[in-house]
Amino acid sequence: MIALKGLIVGGTMLVPGMSGGSMAMILGVYDRLVSSVSSFFKHKRASLIFLATFCVGAGIGMLLLAKPLLSLIERYPMPMMYFFLGAVAGGVPLVFREARVRRFTWRVPVYIVLGLAVVYLFTLLPSDVFQSEMEAGLVSALLLLVSGLIAAVGLVLPGISVSYLLLLMGLYDETMRAISQLYFPFLIPFGVGLLLGIILTTRILERAMTEHPHPTYLIILGFVLGSMAEVFPGVPDTAGEGLLCLVTLAAGFAVIWLLSWKERQG
Repeated sequence: MIALKGLIVGGTMLVPGMSGGSMAMILGVYDRLVSSVSSFFKHKRASLIFLATFCVGAGIGMLLLAKPLLSLIERYPMPMMYFFLGAVAGGVPLVFREARVRRFTWRVPVYIVLGLAVVYLFTLLPSDVFQSEMEAGLVSALLLLVSGLIAAVGLVLPGISVSYLLLLMGLYDETMRAISQLYFPFLIPFGVGLLLGIILTTRILERAMTEHPHPTYLIILGFVLGSMAEVFPGVPDTAGEGLLCLVTLAAGFAVIWLLSWKERQG
């Protein structure tokens, strides 16, 4: 089941606008992923087995599902993006439940707006600041290190898509090309930054979720709602396409809601 959940997360996380963190949370493995990374040395064997199993599944998911999904988006862009929009919306009740909101106060919308603002700030990143050609060099390596640190946020935080961050930084095509060609002068500094960012972000996040679950999950809810704005493709041009989009929207919501409900039933 861990490998299967990894497969689903890996297959969807390369779709621009889709968050691997959101999918992991919906499937009930997010908290364990964060604790396995941040507290790795406390439970080395258990953490290693869990992370290895999940990562193998995610790798297989990237290989098997990412290309067909991207092909479907190219052929049927509007209905597919409405499906993903519904999928993101289907995870909202789960995140809200984790926030343990017992009564409505002014803090609830403030925390959610804070999460929305963070997602919006990421969209303001200039697309050419971190752009690096596939060439060796100290400046290029430092830029890739910093871009890896930023991309780690998209990997760890629900609602923020790592592929969307790469697009914003102008690195999506270069990263895909470096992976396909195994170009290590690009991959090594980027990977080091990614690893450092993941370790730093998960440690902060685990402490926040443990000690302050109410504001943390409400801010995460803002991230998730912000990602819906990224996925939203606009209004369909025809009534027929509009009806199809409503069907795919409902299907995406139903699939994720049922997955989270089944996980809750345990």
